[in-house]
Amino acid sequence: MPIFPPRRNRFPFALVLLSMALTLGVSAQSADDEVTPQVQELYAQAKAAQQHGDNATAIQKYRAMLKLAPHLAPAYNNLGMLYFGQHDYTQAAQVLEQGLKLNPDMPTASAMLGLSYSQLGENEKAEPLLEAAVRANPNDDNAQMALAHTLINLKRYDEATPYLKTYLDRNPKDQQAWYLLGKTYLQLSQDALGKINQIDPNSVTAHIIAGEIDESMHNYDGALVEYKKAIDAAPQQPGTHEHMGNAFWVTGKWDSAQTEFKAELANDPSNCGARWKLANAMLEANAPAQDALAELNRVVEQCPTLMQARVDRARALVKLGKQDDALPDLLLAEKDSPDEPSIHFLLSNVYRAQGKTSDAQQEMRTYGKLQREASEAVAGQASDAINIKSNSH
Repeated sequence: MPIFPPRRNRFPFALVLLSMALTLGVSAQSADDEVTPQVQELYAQAKAAQQHGDNATAIQKYRAMLKLAPHLAPAYNNLGMLYFGQHDYTQAAQVLEQGLKLNPDMPTASAMLGLSYSQLGENEKAEPLLEAAVRANPNDDNAQMALAHTLINLKRYDEATPYLKTYLDRNPKDQQAWYLLGKTYLQLSQDALGKINQIDPNSVTAHIIAGEIDESMHNYDGALVEYKKAIDAAPQQPGTHEHMGNAFWVTGKWDSAQTEFKAELANDPSNCGARWKLANAMLEANAPAQDALAELNRVVEQCPTLMQARVDRARALVKLGKQDDALPDLLLAEKDSPDEPSIHFLLSNVYRAQGKTSDAQQEMRTYGKLQREASEAVAGQASDAINIKSNSH
């Protein structure tokens, strides 16, 4: 990912350093003696070439300067900056190293050397230099992102995340930085899960995690096996039956899902998610709507912001012919999730029962529009996949 801004914005302080050295002199006597009129002229030529975008000539002039003034540390800084701008990071690093040996107190050169090492993949060398650069200027986006990359390459993910988060506070629309932060968190998660397996691969937690991974890959058979092992090991531990119930629920095994959610609620009666899914499975299995309604009333009373439960409560009320009672839940749910088609379908049913034909028709049009958009998105993705496969070799 690009982590550096256009060349014109890079390291202007380097020119200031060199200008000071050439016009005011430097502390070291040898460097001071080397600032001759010929060196001054070469500097003027190099600066003019830079201003015209002729970096090759500028590099040539700086190299000629350094033959005449090999102890002029700021000249190495400027030459290194030019090589860096040309993406010649090897030459940049070599030149900057020479300059810093002469004068270690050049923060710009030190930071640029760290950036060069980072580009070359020399992460161990880059890290202390970049860390010092960020410490000196916490708002330096280039150094901060380079340091984050370097720490990630060193597998020090927990140290990289604060720098990425601070960078994103200043650059909230940088998608690549968000992507990098997500990958860093993912790696931390994988490392943590690996530790769990190292501690005890047959623990309840290890089986639940293995099941979740299988479930995320739609390997529901594998997930059920892992969840069953977790239940066998700890049948009364909250969460074990819920995971098994969810695997049955997403695959439409409504009766088995109900059994597991009921077992979960016996272990944890306050689990709103399990109770809602129990009621949802009851509705899907065409169980008595009144029984599902009793469960949904408990969920909404306990967790009033769980909108899925409100939608299902409205659904149960509609089945029972209580459309008027269903309307408040549906209006709340519509406000929360206006693009959910099922809400508009149920609203159409309620308005029709209330004799509000125009409102019912409008809700049905909205329902149809949202359904078409969803279908078109799926069809478009499928078409793209077919085209990619047909053009692959």
